[in-house]
Amino acid sequence: MDYQHIIEDVYQEVKSKNPRGKVADYIPELANVDAEKFGIALVDLDGTVYGVGDYEQPFSIQSISKVHTLSMVAHVFQRKLWSRVNVEPSGNPFNSIAQLEFEKGIPRNPFINAGALVITDALTTKFDDPLEEVSRFIHEVSGKECVTINQDVMRSELRHSERNTALAYFLKAFQNFDNPVEEVIQTYVAHCSMEMCCVDLARSFSFLANDGYSIYANREIVTENVARRINALMLTCGFYDESGEFAFRVGLPGKSGVGGGVASVMPHKFSIAVWSPELNEKGNSVKAIMALELLTDKLKFSLF
Repeated sequence: MDYQHIIEDVYQEVKSKNPRGKVADYIPELANVDAEKFGIALVDLDGTVYGVGDYEQPFSIQSISKVHTLSMVAHVFQRKLWSRVNVEPSGNPFNSIAQLEFEKGIPRNPFINAGALVITDALTTKFDDPLEEVSRFIHEVSGKECVTINQDVMRSELRHSERNTALAYFLKAFQNFDNPVEEVIQTYVAHCSMEMCCVDLARSFSFLANDGYSIYANREIVTENVARRINALMLTCGFYDESGEFAFRVGLPGKSGVGGGVASVMPHKFSIAVWSPELNEKGNSVKAIMALELLTDKLKFSLF
C-alpha cells in the first residue's frame, strides 16, 4: 500500500476544498495558534512513517491525552474502574454538570471531562508522581522522549478551570473521587497541556492498532482484550457528541482534542494523527475529519 502517495492526495484535496472552522478560544492561549497549520502522519506496524504538511510541528494534544491515561489504568483497576466510569456515549457537551448530577456522580464515559477526571484521580492514587508517569508512559509507547508541557497553555487552562473544578467536587460529593481536588486538577490540566507532533502522536497510538503490543517498547502495553475495549470506546465516545457522525463517515476508532488534533487507528494496519487547529461547532478539527474520511474512501476500507 502506497501510504505516502495516498496521504499526499488527501492533503492536497483537503487544502483545495479548504473547509473552515474556528480556533478554540475558551482556553485563551490556544487562540494564538496559526489557523493555517495542517499536517498528517501515518505510521504502519513496521514503524515506517509517512508524513505531509506540518506533521513534525508540536501542538497541544488536549483531550487526546485521555486515551493515554485510560490505557495506563484500564488493565490495573479492571472492574473497579468500570464501576466508577460508564462506557456509553454522552450525547451532551463534554463538560456537562447537569448530566453528572442526573447520573449520580458516575460519568458517562472516560473521555468526557468528568470521566477523565476520575481516571486522573485513579492515576493519582496509583502513582506518587502521576504526571511524571504519564510522560514516561507516552515516551515508552512512542519510542522516544517527545512530550513537553506547554506552560503557557497550562497556566491559561488553570486560570479557566472553574467548570472542571466544579465537576471534581460533584464527583467527590458522590464519593467517586479519592484525592484532593486541586491536586488532581493540576495533573489533569498538565497532561492536557502536553505538546506532541503528528508523528510522535501516531507512534504513541501504535499499540492500539497492534492488539496492545508496542513495537517501540517491545512489550505488551495492554492485553488484546483491553485494546479492543479502548478502541470500542474511541469509536463510540472519542469525538464528543459527534462520535456517531465520525463512526458513520470515517469508521475508525479515534480521539480528538480542541487543540485541533485527531489520533486514530486502523487495527492491524496503522495509526494516524492529523492536526489542523480550526474546529467545528462540536469541538472537532474540520480539516482532520475531512482528511480521515477521504483517507478511508481512498483506501477502500474502514473498521467495518
